[in-house]
Amino acid sequence: NTHILLYMEWFFQGRSHILSYLSDIISTVEFNYSGELLATGDKGGRVVIFQHEQESKNRPHLRGEYNVYSTFQSHEPEFDYLKSLEIEEKINKIRWLPQQNAAHFLLSTNDKTIKLWKISERDKRAEGYNLKDEDGRLRDPFRITSLRVPVLMPMGLMVEASPRRIFANAHTYHINSISVNSDHETYLSADDLRINLWHLEITDRSFNIVDIKPANMEELTEVITAAECHPHQCNVFVYSSSKGTIRLCDMRAAALCDRHSKFFEEPEDPSSRSFFSEIISSISDVKFSHSGRYMMTRDYLSVKVWDLNMENRPVETYQVHEYLRSKLCSLYENDCIFDKFECCWNGSDSAIMTGSYNNFFRMFDRNTRRDITLEASRESSKPRATLKPRKVSTGGKRKKDEISVDSLDFNKKILHTAWHPKDNVIAVAATNNLYIFQDKIN
Repeated sequence: NTHILLYMEWFFQGRSHILSYLSDIISTVEFNYSGELLATGDKGGRVVIFQHEQESKNRPHLRGEYNVYSTFQSHEPEFDYLKSLEIEEKINKIRWLPQQNAAHFLLSTNDKTIKLWKISERDKRAEGYNLKDEDGRLRDPFRITSLRVPVLMPMGLMVEASPRRIFANAHTYHINSISVNSDHETYLSADDLRINLWHLEITDRSFNIVDIKPANMEELTEVITAAECHPHQCNVFVYSSSKGTIRLCDMRAAALCDRHSKFFEEPEDPSSRSFFSEIISSISDVKFSHSGRYMMTRDYLSVKVWDLNMENRPVETYQVHEYLRSKLCSLYENDCIFDKFECCWNGSDSAIMTGSYNNFFRMFDRNTRRDITLEASRESSKPRATLKPRKVSTGGKRKKDEISVDSLDFNKKILHTAWHPKDNVIAVAATNNLYIFQDKIN
């Protein structure tokens, strides 16, 4: 994965609706199960779906580009009158459902409300109605002298997004995760203190399966930061906490999963303890591997891979930006220390990817233990240009191609990434730009 080729950068597509979309920061990125579609959500409550175009004979070096397929407004800003709180329209998470027919379905959520959207195509329209004219006006029934059979006529392709279900009023706190279960009938939604289990067909009730809210809120010591269903066992799920721990729960054991089945925690090295230890140990993302054997967690400075059969320590630890350990004080002052970075697996679970600052993102090969730092930027990325590995200088004499840790831009951060489920194609959200890269084909 050391040769990654930029083959499409949507900012340069020159379409006005894309440019206006870019006025908002991308808040989530997600490929569907086949990788044919890629959905992004933004702070303005919009969802933009890209579709993979077929390979061109004229350009065999490209595996086909992703072009805009559908754009729709998923959430609007709301106001909670009981609590006098504004509810942002920002899309926190998007999760695709496995495709069952010609239409595609996805779940999108803001802080409070989850919606199930149907994305379908229409290339025919009905003509020849009896009770209305072609322009839609109703006809006088007394002037109808004969009956016509309506016919379907071809028309230009239209992609429609329609809300099929709205799951609301179940979360007191902000929703941070949604995860579709392997039974494809239920899904989880998690906020800071509770996890709910929903049926996709039932909107007016959900089951509360985890509740860590103490009777006295002053006794609160940790919050839920992420939750995910197991990819193959519909009764198993995990959730991570701000204390750096992960709990695996089995819904067969009890209806309320307050008692976990497994508890994953790495003992802290007392010699490295500092004022910031608890903050940087908070887990911002947890992801099961496709095989279901491992799970990956991301904290502020590292990515850890855990074997589900071993709870006392991770089997692999990858340092993402260890050079920032000396900068934690200034990162605390500018609130960057609270940034929530996501992580993702490649299709075969042999490599992992996560973001960093200065528009850098990191990839780790689990087999060779090699890693690479790449940059997603318009300046260094021209179509078909090979991305050059970047290195950060931590002190002493800086080499020609290295960048000093003091000159990193902490406003440019890559929090959201996604990896194609089958191919070496990745999507990287750099604030308000989306970059899609692919393996270089020689």
